[in-house]
Amino acid sequence: MTAIAPPPIKQQPEDSISLPLITDRWISATWEEFVQILENPLYAESRCYYDKNQLRQMRIETMPIGSEHALDNGIIYAVIFLYCTLKNLPNKGLLNASYVKTGFQGCQPDISYYIGEIAALAPRSSSIVSLDESPVPNLVIEISSSTISDDLGKKRLLYEQLGTSEYWVVDVQEVKIIALEMLENGGSRQIAASKLLGGLAIADLEEALKLSREKSQSEVGAWILQKYSHNS
Repeated sequence: MTAIAPPPIKQQPEDSISLPLITDRWISATWEEFVQILENPLYAESRCYYDKNQLRQMRIETMPIGSEHALDNGIIYAVIFLYCTLKNLPNKGLLNASYVKTGFQGCQPDISYYIGEIAALAPRSSSIVSLDESPVPNLVIEISSSTISDDLGKKRLLYEQLGTSEYWVVDVQEVKIIALEMLENGGSRQIAASKLLGGLAIADLEEALKLSREKSQSEVGAWILQKYSHNS
């Protein structure tokens, strides 16, 4: 999709962005420029990312969300909710929440979760979540229909540096989930089951996505309940 150029932003002399503003790719920017975009009503429907550790770059995503992206988003959220309910695992999930770590990072993942004891510390606010005051969600999920290389590239690095425990990328086109565990010494590695969710198999989540292509969400939910209720 061709990048669009919305009305130019007001710039200070030290600004480094060339006009018109380029979207749907990473561009050099200062933290102040990122905040200006994040608070601009013109970009209310966009997703905004920033990482100072990546050459001071930001990304403004304006690409429309298709039905398959929206469906997979709902299925993943519903399956995790049902699984946590069966396992009596405390959790709080946020859809499309905005997070900022002042001066360093900003992100707007499709789904983010506070799992386990940290669920009690999940933020409750109508404003952007400040990670200077609230903990980082320990599970972050991006639903990818057209941004898979970026989700597994610079966004993966962003979330590694942010400090989340697990990062999942849902490949809508291939109906696959790449689940990554963040390592204490930096970097990440792919996992076949979620440690945060007590061993929930990624293959089962992929099967739920495949079923959702043919069956209703309630039928997918019934399949999950039947599969895991005997182990509760």
